[in-house]
Amino acid sequence: MKDKKERPGERRTWSLLPKALRPRIEVQTQEERPVVAIIGAGPAGMEAAIQIARQSCQVLLFEANADLALNLQNKYKLFPDMSDAQTLAQGMMLALEHPLITVYRQTPIKHVVQVENFHWQVFTEDNRVFKATAVLLCTGYEVFDARRKEELGYGIYNGVITSLELENMFKQEHISTLTGDSPKRVVFLQCVGSRDEKVGNRYCSKVCCVTAVKQAIELKRMHPETEVYVFYMDLRMWGKGFEEMYRVAQEQYNIRFVRGRISEAAGTFDGGVQIKAEDTLIGKPLKMRTDLLVLMLGMEASCGTKQLAKSCGIVGDYGFAGSLDPHLNDNHTHRKGLFLAGTCKRPMSLTDVIADARSAAMEIINYLSKQ
Repeated sequence: MKDKKERPGERRTWSLLPKALRPRIEVQTQEERPVVAIIGAGPAGMEAAIQIARQSCQVLLFEANADLALNLQNKYKLFPDMSDAQTLAQGMMLALEHPLITVYRQTPIKHVVQVENFHWQVFTEDNRVFKATAVLLCTGYEVFDARRKEELGYGIYNGVITSLELENMFKQEHISTLTGDSPKRVVFLQCVGSRDEKVGNRYCSKVCCVTAVKQAIELKRMHPETEVYVFYMDLRMWGKGFEEMYRVAQEQYNIRFVRGRISEAAGTFDGGVQIKAEDTLIGKPLKMRTDLLVLMLGMEASCGTKQLAKSCGIVGDYGFAGSLDPHLNDNHTHRKGLFLAGTCKRPMSLTDVIADARSAAMEIINYLSKQ
């Protein structure tokens, strides 16, 4: 007698057969897939979501803002190859159109709680609750608020701008002073909010030096006649191609680098900025007038990073999230099933962020395979 044909989705009962003769049946429904909740849809969160979904896991990607990858979309060109930031961002967002990835925009996360039955619960600020097998924090960074350095005059003098504001000018392809004129001289100041005892940030933000070099080159390409100066403590060209950019800036674009800190900035009657500084190589003070003073902002832990790191008990240095160790377990925390990726841990370049997100995805897949 023929066996009754199974309906779609049904499984046969083989309990009467000896165990050795029972066929191995692997049927995985959508509900049976492990669920990974990723908090933060910047480059780290997006890349991790893409890699995890490709391994047949369901991904819930939460973003507090309406737009994804805001820190990336605020950029014009990327170092060291001067590739277009918008092209990269759009490509990553297109890859998120995966059947196993669900993106929740404008969904800030209030806290996450570890439970026994389904491992984790994720609570949104509008009181929704999501279940997850593992959680990945990719809550990223915020730029330093330049108003905290009052002596530099940001928010007081119109000629003092931030590196982010200059990036927006590059995107508009229009660099000008308040009067609408092309700047005849532009000064960049490094380490605003980083390596600074007064503001409590003694760490290096890693990307400010090369960002200033990149922006100085972009400025000279748009306005070859503009004089460009970069004031620095010491230049840390640690990445691939960074030292070459520094040499190109000097040799091809005549960008002048001054080792020294600007102690004070004041407005001039014609809308410019008068700066006081010291050239620490020759040991002499100097004064200089500039049309634009660009403050290179360092990275700080975002509000989301500080909040969730505290609630999960994984607070690291300076409010960033702390990993289990910086060598073999940098994506792990001491909480089982809770992982980290990207600049929620510390300042990183975009290249390192994407590599770290892929590492976190691999660690999560290994973790899920053992559950």
